[in-house]
Amino acid sequence: MEFDLLYQHRDFIIIYKPCGVSVHKDQETIGLTTQLANQLGVAQVWLVHRLDKVTSGLLILALNAESAAEFSRLFAEHRIHKTYLALSFQKPKKKQGLIIGDMKKARNGAWKLCQSKENPAITRFESLSCEPNLRLFFLKPQTGKTHQLRVAMKSLGSPILGDELYGKNTPKMDRTYLHAARLEFEFLGEKFDVAVRPKEGEWWKKDSVKMKINENPFFGKGKIPV
Repeated sequence: MEFDLLYQHRDFIIIYKPCGVSVHKDQETIGLTTQLANQLGVAQVWLVHRLDKVTSGLLILALNAESAAEFSRLFAEHRIHKTYLALSFQKPKKKQGLIIGDMKKARNGAWKLCQSKENPAITRFESLSCEPNLRLFFLKPQTGKTHQLRVAMKSLGSPILGDELYGKNTPKMDRTYLHAARLEFEFLGEKFDVAVRPKEGEWWKKDSVKMKINENPFFGKGKIPV
């Protein structure tokens, strides 16, 4: 597999990770980091954050140990700002706001959101109606918990389209409709703002969905330097 290189810096790259591709080796003969190293002709690349296998979008990989350590610090300090897109058939309990709560393990590899707030997952969101029974969500995680956005959407009563783990009663889809759309951060004094639209999935191609994505300011002119 050849990955799309959306941004290449001397210290890191940003790629488009397709849905269905794991950032870990899983059962594959060659893992994502090895594939990328081979594609770039370098000895090694460093994974500095993760996307679920079902999630598409922007993924940063460091090209040396020093930048890997710097990105680890930036992520730990929540200084890399991420925006995700998601689709759901269900209208949320509220159209915008914050979802806050501790997350605990549930059954079958799932997680659940609790009312306690000792070490909470925090997600800011807004939603727009695309057409009857179809809503577009803009999700901005303030923390980086496992399955955070998928659990947050379920807690709103709006499980993500195609999410078989958290939306078991939703119709089967061609993918899980969660996409890492934008990254904003400062690295060694330089500001970066990279955005990309989702490439896989028939529901992303609907005119009503594309129109709502295009109306959002972060996909406006001049916001995508790639």
